[in-house]
Amino acid sequence: MAEPTETEAKPTRAYVIHPDLAGRTQRREPEHALAEAVALAHALPGIEIAGDEVARLRKPDAGRLFGKGKLAEIGERLKDAEVDLVLVDGPVSPVQQRNLEKDWGVKLLDRTGLILEIFADRARTREGVLQVELAALSYQRTRLVRAWTHLERQRGGLGFVGGPGETQIEADRRAIDEQMTRLRRQLERVVKTRTLHRAARAKVPYPIVALVGYTNAGKSTLFNRLTGAEVLAKDMLFATLDPTMRAIRLPGANGGQGRKIILSDTVGFISDLPTELVAAFRATLEEVLEADLILHVRDISHPETEEQAADVAEILESLGVDEDVALIEVWNKIDALSADTRAALRRTDARTQGIQAVSALSGEGLDDLIAAIDAHLSDALDEPKTEAVVTLPFSDGRRRAWLHEAGVVQREESGENGLTLHLLWTDRQKAGFDALSAPDQDDDA
Repeated sequence: MAEPTETEAKPTRAYVIHPDLAGRTQRREPEHALAEAVALAHALPGIEIAGDEVARLRKPDAGRLFGKGKLAEIGERLKDAEVDLVLVDGPVSPVQQRNLEKDWGVKLLDRTGLILEIFADRARTREGVLQVELAALSYQRTRLVRAWTHLERQRGGLGFVGGPGETQIEADRRAIDEQMTRLRRQLERVVKTRTLHRAARAKVPYPIVALVGYTNAGKSTLFNRLTGAEVLAKDMLFATLDPTMRAIRLPGANGGQGRKIILSDTVGFISDLPTELVAAFRATLEEVLEADLILHVRDISHPETEEQAADVAEILESLGVDEDVALIEVWNKIDALSADTRAALRRTDARTQGIQAVSALSGEGLDDLIAAIDAHLSDALDEPKTEAVVTLPFSDGRRRAWLHEAGVVQREESGENGLTLHLLWTDRQKAGFDALSAPDQDDDA
């Protein structure tokens, strides 16, 4: 008798469509938007791209998005390619989704649904999972007209021929609302924990530098280069979702140690990021709001790098990031450019304040970037240092270690009553020290 063998699950054959509405001013070229949509599709596991196209429309049909001719034309291609899933790179109403699935005999996801699927697959931390689930329920609540198959079998009314039962829809909507309330409560608890962690970091008052940028701009690769961490970095949209923070010390002058900072890697942005996700991930992105310096990482080799930068700027504005927060544009991936173009960019960044051309992959330009980070923090924080003398009992090893770790101790003397430390520190560092409690009593001066 032959032994049973495991068979791999058959991949889902997907077809990607980017609707291009005639007469509508768009920031991006349709072909580039389609390429991004295909990259999004590749980010889903178990997907095989059977085809893609830009579908040009004079105006969207209210019931089916596409007109009769285009509907039949695409339907033939889907049938020939044996497609299981259609991904429409744009908004599709619940009614349009239901009708298109019925006409084409396939499952259909719009852009928001696709991004939610990717986030659901990638979320790892408890907070990330809760945020994605909350966003998915918020999205699903508006689509009860087609998302719940049992509604097709329900009939409303008392003996009359009716449509899907309204009572059942209301019951499902109420169930979703209750689940969303539970998720919000759980998320609030997680956010409280994050707030406590933030308060703990305030006691060690190092400046926060946040990496932001369009998805796949190379933020995680740069983060790994600067910190020595091993955050997942792949040539894939939304390779990482959950924020990562590391404390690092910048190199100082003459090979010494410089200032210590906390570097934060955040989720990548994208054009038309679903509003449900922006709201759900606001707690995660609060690290950006707390930042003393923002590094806007751009894929300078991308043909639409300017459009991507504009999308990131819009999202930062919607999050409420202050305009006066110091920002450096990091023109990444110069290794993908020709030698002449790369040299020209390096000359530009040398002449232009707030721009650094680098390759996170090869390390080119990173020394200049680190120097720029240090200079910007000095200007942004504008922290004059003052001298102080602190006496600590011999038993207060914790606060002594804190002062040495903060790099503020000029010299230390041992006396009968304890240790006398001569300090040079900023108001921020003094506040962090004052927030620490002494073993028995406060001996701050």
